[in-house]
Amino acid sequence: MREVILSTDSLTKKYKDISAVDHVNLEIKQGDIYGLVGKNGAGKTTILRIITGQTFATEGQISLFGATSEEALNKKRQRIGAIIETPSFYAYMTATQNLEYYRIQRGIPDRTCVKEALEEVGLTEARNKKYKDFSLGMKQRLGLALALMNRPELLLLDEPINGLDPFGIVEIRNMLLKLNREKNITILISSHILSELSNLVTSYGFIEGGKLVKQITSEGLAKECDRYIELRVDNVEAMTALLEVKLNCTSYKVAPDRAIHIFDYQDQPNKISELAVKNGIGLLSIMLKEINLENYFIQLVGEESLQKERAANPPEDRRTNPPEDRRIDNA
Repeated sequence: MREVILSTDSLTKKYKDISAVDHVNLEIKQGDIYGLVGKNGAGKTTILRIITGQTFATEGQISLFGATSEEALNKKRQRIGAIIETPSFYAYMTATQNLEYYRIQRGIPDRTCVKEALEEVGLTEARNKKYKDFSLGMKQRLGLALALMNRPELLLLDEPINGLDPFGIVEIRNMLLKLNREKNITILISSHILSELSNLVTSYGFIEGGKLVKQITSEGLAKECDRYIELRVDNVEAMTALLEVKLNCTSYKVAPDRAIHIFDYQDQPNKISELAVKNGIGLLSIMLKEINLENYFIQLVGEESLQKERAANPPEDRRTNPPEDRRIDNA
């Protein structure tokens, strides 16, 4: 069983009355490429800053390579490489000179780390080129080289492909996969570019409004991002009851927009439409759809927002309100 090298317990960061991070419990195992997914301002960067010690949590605890006390955490952080904000490089210094400056500043005794880091990111031929003449993709790779100089076991990257063209995205993705597979470096990467993460990560953490809405492996996500029948009717409650009683269908979900997502009977949609018509339920539309990563995240965020709205505005008489949205999985 793989070791858990990073976990958080009720991690919280407040700025006055605002919770930038709200009781987050995440878990990353050795060898993972973990994608922290969320919109801008969701709390991703704040979490990374707490992990690296750039800011302190208001509540909760971090466990890093088994360490939990602040003194022990600071020692374990030496095993981390990170790019959280764009590194500051000197425009008129070369790639080698910039890394050498940071090597001395950080007290890394081994001079070969600069050469090795440039090799890892494919900048050996550009080692004597001035930073001001670098393309955006080369600047991103130099930042990655800086994070690799201490030969980390855990790499934290905040939006590393933001602003890159498709070719640059592929370059960074292939480098990260190589580091993970050949160097066995565990990677935590935050991003809002969901389509690209699907080609890279092994586990996901979806964050919205500072809260970790869901944590799931790529295998589990593949199962949930499956085809489904989208059914729209004029009486959702009656239709879901019929699905369970007449068709023994319990693998369904009522979306925030009141569409019914049915994960059974994908090859027999006529049975569902006939059931509605025979029982006097108005059939508005029925179609076969497939969830992609973007839609999956939108649904998660939509459900989280809906729950917040319900909590903030509870109904006066719950007996007059429809039952909670639900999905009962067969797995």
